Amino acid sequence: MTALPALSPETAEALQRTRERVCALHAELTRWNLVTWTSGNISERVPGTELIVIKPSGVTYEDLTPASMVVCDLYGAPVEDGCSPSSDTDAHAYVYREMPEVGAVVHTHSTYATAWAARGEPVPCAITAMADEFGDDIPVGPFALIGGDDIGRGIVATLRGHRSPAVLMDRHGVFTIGKDAKSAVKAAVMCEDVARTVHLARQHGPVERLPQEHIDALYDRYQNVYGQRKGTAS
Repeated sequence: MTALPALSPETAEALQRTRERVCALHAELTRWNLVTWTSGNISERVPGTELIVIKPSGVTYEDLTPASMVVCDLYGAPVEDGCSPSSDTDAHAYVYREMPEVGAVVHTHSTYATAWAARGEPVPCAITAMADEFGDDIPVGPFALIGGDDIGRGIVATLRGHRSPAVLMDRHGVFTIGKDAKSAVKAAVMCEDVARTVHLARQHGPVERLPQEHIDALYDRYQNVYGQRKGTAS
């Protein structure tokens, strides 16, 4: 195991804040019923470093603490003594190495989205909320076995250049990316919500994808106009 290098006070503080944030956000996965037992995980880059913080393997959500979060390098190797990292760490690490714009990765087996993954079927962009958040269909990534970086390779190959921050890995589950852990968790919550809505709609008949021009307009508005913007008048 590589020893954690000496950190400046600023970096040490950033690492501690990342531990706390990643630990706390795992509660959102259980709150929104996106995981069961010990499945699922969140990771986030430590600002200004080549390190990530990720959930420990096989630890129940109620037992997670900031101290139990595992610090790894960008190849998935733990850099200090403590818990073993998630079995998905190599996949997360590959995403960080290949997509430097990504600040966080989330993995869930949420029921409805994973049902689409089990069919190997993308979720069509059929409702405005989906156009807002995803700007496209939620795509399906290739089947890959857990334990190495093959899943990470599939995530990158599918999401690089794609508007969607979520991918349904074939017969596996959901992976989402974001600029930070909160945005990646939001994408996981929204992925399950739209997967459920479109599934229920299809029980009553065919569901048509929104016209591309409407998807483009909705996505642009939500990403660039919606919400509170810094510097705007009160």
